[in-house]
Amino acid sequence: MLQRSERALDAVIQPIVFLGMAALIGVITLQIVSRVLFTAVGWTEEVARFLLIWITFLGATLAFQRGRHIAVTFVVDALPPRLAQLARITAVLVALGFLVALIVIGYRYMQVQSFQRSASLRLSMTYVYAVIPLSAAIMAWYALIDAIELVIKPPRSADTGSDNAEEPPA
Repeated sequence: MLQRSERALDAVIQPIVFLGMAALIGVITLQIVSRVLFTAVGWTEEVARFLLIWITFLGATLAFQRGRHIAVTFVVDALPPRLAQLARITAVLVALGFLVALIVIGYRYMQVQSFQRSASLRLSMTYVYAVIPLSAAIMAWYALIDAIELVIKPPRSADTGSDNAEEPPA
């Protein structure tokens, strides 16, 4: 059931990131064409910046779920299976603690910036900064699922990578 929730979140986030990338390409193309052929469209730079922020954070959640963030595992891989499993559980719990702190700090920062408006669109910056606690909450959910799976699974004798390195079904 937990893996199903991971796949469901992935099925929602992946198209959003894809559409965000397509929109970013369209906005930047409009910006270039308008600067060369016409008068520059003022809001394109701001929209491109906001799209890039959202794509970066949501893309990071996808990378986290797939175990694609940078990890140095040679020490853990050299440990006996039980100690390696304990080290992995500890690492996931540390990451979970960091992500919970990021949720709290991101939410506070979002609240502090709520009065501010963007220069061109006059959009509340709350919407721009909302991606910080949102993506941290999603990654925390993924980390919680990883921790539960690590506690339930028996230790493996030889591990050559992250437990989450497999691609979800398309």
